[in-house]
Amino acid sequence: MITCATWNIHRARGRDGRVDPDRVVATIARDISPAGRHQVLALQEADGECPPHAGLLDIARVEAVTGLRYVQQDAALRWGPQSHGFLGAILFVDPGFELLASAVIDLPGHCHRGAVVVEAVCEGVALRIITAHLSLSQPLRAVQMRIIGQFLRRRPVMQTILLGDLNEWRPWSGLAFSSRLLGRQFDGGVRRTFPAQLPVLPLDRILSDRKGAVQDLRALDTPAIRASSDHLPLSAKVQVAAV
Repeated sequence: MITCATWNIHRARGRDGRVDPDRVVATIARDISPAGRHQVLALQEADGECPPHAGLLDIARVEAVTGLRYVQQDAALRWGPQSHGFLGAILFVDPGFELLASAVIDLPGHCHRGAVVVEAVCEGVALRIITAHLSLSQPLRAVQMRIIGQFLRRRPVMQTILLGDLNEWRPWSGLAFSSRLLGRQFDGGVRRTFPAQLPVLPLDRILSDRKGAVQDLRALDTPAIRASSDHLPLSAKVQVAAV
């Protein structure tokens, strides 16, 4: 069993309109992922919106407060030399994970999107972790998930976790999560995460292609979280097993 969290930090722009990366890191440390709570932490919108998509957070401080390892030291896993993530998508994992492979996936759209992929050995089991920020448009989400599905078909068989801001507002999901597009069925439950002040839409997800693996799914909600971003973070436990 591993513990995962995902949070769209809204480029560190809080409810008061201020861009305050220090507030985001303090909220992560206190209310979301203090050291020892999670083994996977995914962030979205963690780089600037416009070129050069410069990083916003103090990555070393995030590592220190969470006890996790930033996996995108390799420039090939970032959008540009000033970026921390790939179009704002950043992934941190437990330093005990044995990293096997990593990649980024370009996802087309009016607003360019992307996914970050890590394959690792966790608890003796090979596991794939993908974090993505998908389009607001249903047709574009379907195209983007089709591309992710094609990527998966070319990779070794292993349990896959998909987490992030998937922008699917319908609790029953839609074509984008269809096994016809992905080649496998993802499952994980639904919690309302947007907007943070009065959450009505389940835009953020933690999913696995192993049915029933995602457990104890919760939207985390504190005054500090609501002050820091327009999304609530999600947390879950995911049961992992060899395929």
